[in-house]
Amino acid sequence: MRSRARAALLGALGGAELLVSAVVHLGYAFYIFGTAVIADVSASLVKALMAGGKGGVAKGVAVEGEDEAAAVLDGAVPPIVLVHGIFGFGKGRLGGLSYFAGAEKKDDRVLVPDLGSLTSVHDRARELFYYLKGGQVDYGEEHSRAYGHSRFGRTYARGHYPVWDEEHPVHLVGHSAGAQVIRLLQQMLHDGEFEGHRDTSERWVLSVTSLSGALNGTTRAYIDGMRADDDNWRSLRPVCLLQICRVGSVLYHWLDLPWLKRYYDFGFDHFGMSRRLVGVAGLADLLLGGNGNGKRGPFATGDWILPDLTIQGAARINARVRTFPGTFYFSYASRRTARAPGGGGGGATVPSGVTTIHPLLFVRVLQMCRWRYPAGAAHPPYPGYRDEDWEDNDGALNTFSMTHPRIPVEHPSVQVENDEDCHPLRPGIWYYKVVEADHMTFVINRRRGGVQFDLVYDSIFHNCRKHVFRTAPPPTLPDQS
Repeated sequence: MRSRARAALLGALGGAELLVSAVVHLGYAFYIFGTAVIADVSASLVKALMAGGKGGVAKGVAVEGEDEAAAVLDGAVPPIVLVHGIFGFGKGRLGGLSYFAGAEKKDDRVLVPDLGSLTSVHDRARELFYYLKGGQVDYGEEHSRAYGHSRFGRTYARGHYPVWDEEHPVHLVGHSAGAQVIRLLQQMLHDGEFEGHRDTSERWVLSVTSLSGALNGTTRAYIDGMRADDDNWRSLRPVCLLQICRVGSVLYHWLDLPWLKRYYDFGFDHFGMSRRLVGVAGLADLLLGGNGNGKRGPFATGDWILPDLTIQGAARINARVRTFPGTFYFSYASRRTARAPGGGGGGATVPSGVTTIHPLLFVRVLQMCRWRYPAGAAHPPYPGYRDEDWEDNDGALNTFSMTHPRIPVEHPSVQVENDEDCHPLRPGIWYYKVVEADHMTFVINRRRGGVQFDLVYDSIFHNCRKHVFRTAPPPTLPDQS
């Protein structure tokens, strides 16, 4: 009787936590979306008034397109490419709202691509290549067949950096899941995976910067609903926050409303989930995990971002992706936890402050501090796994995961306390710094980021412009297999 009562209590607490999490996350999403719509409508009204009702473009309003971007980015100075994370967006979405909170204005040669916000690391890496180079997005014949979606996606008539090659490289900066996207893109360039572009190499990338990056996965993936055991790490628990996310994104793509997708897009168009393709009858199949055409869909096959954010998924990516000896690597790992006072070996890991943590993240910071890998799992996610290594976090990712690639093989790294202490920089090494910030400090709201926002972005841009140069051929690649 007691065990049943305990199970019922735990079930009620879990249900209450799920309800609160869903309300908080959905409320924040609607707030951001509503803010974007209001800003867009206001801007349109202002432009109409400034134009004097003549139907022209208001004087002083900048008109920006791919041609203009290409004219500025002529390759004389390598552009800095800012790549968003999960649920993120690029330039032109959400009524002009900046995912990077205006950090792109710190330099006049910055690109902010709009990639699928929930699509897999593989698919986003492919989209990023064609965004820069131009052409129709090719997800790869083998990959597309394996995961049951169209091989080709949107077309960029002219890339945002068409001169991109070894002599005209780029600096890649990835926030959150974007860090794995840019690393995988560099590996694909090395492997020559882009059909019709066989001359690619890892040297097309001058530097890689991870900003609160998911370099080794996150335990939050399991808290939000991914299964932790080895056999099912690509699948979701029946009742969890991610199931709500799955149903919402399916309905969003099935409705396929152009005016709505103009503001925001999850990125699953290549799975063919639109009502125009599958009809009303296909909706049930979509909600059950298919795509309405007898195929399996992204959530059934695991071809979306969350499996890549598990520890097992990150390890699978890292087993393939190298740290190249001719590229400079930087990482900024965020943390909003601290050790509570205690005897012996110290106290428990706890959130470092109530007022300093974003409301969207406070509960998750606490949960991630206390999360433990299931005792009943057949194997830990990797040899040598320890729960205590993963306690420090920023509410979305574990600090241990953000410093440098560690799993399954640790890559060369140096911890940085003061930027000036590590100069001159050497390629092929991850220079990482731990900063006191939560996962939202460097995105969306610049005012909330405060001094830390400017310190980190100034450091990133300073590295790209002042300390990263290619002066000699790279040394011979070591065998990192």
